[in-house]
Amino acid sequence: MQWRRRKVVLLLLLRRMLTCAICTIALVGLFSGHVHVFPCSDLFDPYKLPTLTQQHELNYQKLSSEKKWTQELAPPHLSKEQDPPHLSKDPISSNKLDGANGNLDPEKLWKQPSNRDFVPCVHPSSNYTAPEESQGYLLVHTNGGLNQMRAGICDMVAVARIINATLVVPELDKRSFWQDTSNFSDVFDEDHFINALANDIKVVKKLPMELSSATKVVKHFRSWSGLGYYQDEIASLWEGYQVIRAAKSDSRLANNNLPPDLQKLRCRACYEALRFAPKIEAMGKLLVDRMRSYGPFIALHLRYEKDMLSFSGCTHGLSDVEAEELKTIRENIAYWKIKDINATEQRSKGYCPLTPKEVGIFLTALGFPSDTPIYIAAGEIYGGDTHMADLRSRYPMLMSKEKLASVEELEPVINHASQMAALDYIVSVESDIFIPSYSGNMARAVEGHRRFLGHRKTISPSRKALVRLFDKIEKGLLKEGRKVSNRIIEIHKKLQGSPRRRRGPVSGTKGMDRFRSEEAFYVNPLPDCLCRRVSQTVNASISII
Repeated sequence: MQWRRRKVVLLLLLRRMLTCAICTIALVGLFSGHVHVFPCSDLFDPYKLPTLTQQHELNYQKLSSEKKWTQELAPPHLSKEQDPPHLSKDPISSNKLDGANGNLDPEKLWKQPSNRDFVPCVHPSSNYTAPEESQGYLLVHTNGGLNQMRAGICDMVAVARIINATLVVPELDKRSFWQDTSNFSDVFDEDHFINALANDIKVVKKLPMELSSATKVVKHFRSWSGLGYYQDEIASLWEGYQVIRAAKSDSRLANNNLPPDLQKLRCRACYEALRFAPKIEAMGKLLVDRMRSYGPFIALHLRYEKDMLSFSGCTHGLSDVEAEELKTIRENIAYWKIKDINATEQRSKGYCPLTPKEVGIFLTALGFPSDTPIYIAAGEIYGGDTHMADLRSRYPMLMSKEKLASVEELEPVINHASQMAALDYIVSVESDIFIPSYSGNMARAVEGHRRFLGHRKTISPSRKALVRLFDKIEKGLLKEGRKVSNRIIEIHKKLQGSPRRRRGPVSGTKGMDRFRSEEAFYVNPLPDCLCRRVSQTVNASISII
């Protein structure tokens, strides 16, 4: 009997010891794991990043420039636990994303071109004097979209210097296609603009009251005019008038053959004085920080918007109904002079923006993987999701200001095209790689700004060459793969923003066509505003090359 009782007690003790051991193992496993607790389910909203306050609370750490694209750092709203619906499609096979050599080389993909020691040099020479006594006031009515107006404003700063005028803060275009009611101070930092140019010209916010009823001469300045035209023909108007009004501002000053100090003034105006309004600068920086949380990113200026397609007459890949709609818009806008456009001819000459589908083929051929973060710098894409489907199937990580910011954050600027475009401009300038689908005003402005800031990588698609390849692919004469990839990579080896001098006119062109064929001043400020730092044994000097 005693033996049986001892046996029962022994079994009970063994069972308790076994239970304790199991519990201990379970507890060790629990506490050694990584447990993430998110206090608010709002952070998993697939279409919304944290608000500005939440962003500071979460304190995302920026990726340093040394970090590779292969490292993952996704904000909570794009965590793997809950992918957004537009990311649910399986991306195309990775075999199609391996570029020409069959292997991804992240360092090569994201490597910046050498700046060859070119640095900004915009300080005036020792011969530069303070502004002379003002002869009168220059009123400026800018025209076009944001970047067309930017270039025009900077040119008018130089014109005011030439004719000894006091510049009244320019009036932004409110009658263009976009119907934006923004004033100068809504888009730009007005006080900074005035103060930054104090040693160059006098700038005032408004025309003096005593001159408000004075007779003004309205003048359409001649396009691409040089120093002589303004010194002789325009400055002579001061003999009869105190106020000159420039009816337009775009392309009114020559790209080349101007005094060096005047060219440097244009750069100071563009890259130093003409700063965006503080609220826009802050919002733009926030968008950049949020894109950086994904790692290195491409800013894609996808110029596939209704106004562009209508103006250019480009209808490739569109339905007959869509093509007719664009034609009707073009016919109804009086200041668009060319109405009858051959879409096929336009495209074959490289005059059309790449379609979203073509951009996808282009990026794939260059070797960018399907998880590349891409910021879409654009307004509303024509046709919306219908025309974006091919690009999104290849590159699901398509972001925009509307996705990166909340409705509340964008509310102050949402109905103002110029202010929204300013946000795209900031992100594009700060991106790791900038790729425009069309060489319009924004593409040219951003490229020039990135050159000025150290020749940041800008891949400019050779649309004319690409269209030939895309047409063969569409007809089944070519297949995407190593051969096409090699060809596209070879075409674009020297189209990535490396330092070079601004191109002059095309040989054989005359008159206005000669000026039109030149590379615009703000596309490439070299040699006027960029000098080459030459290292010497003891001292370092800067010389203009």
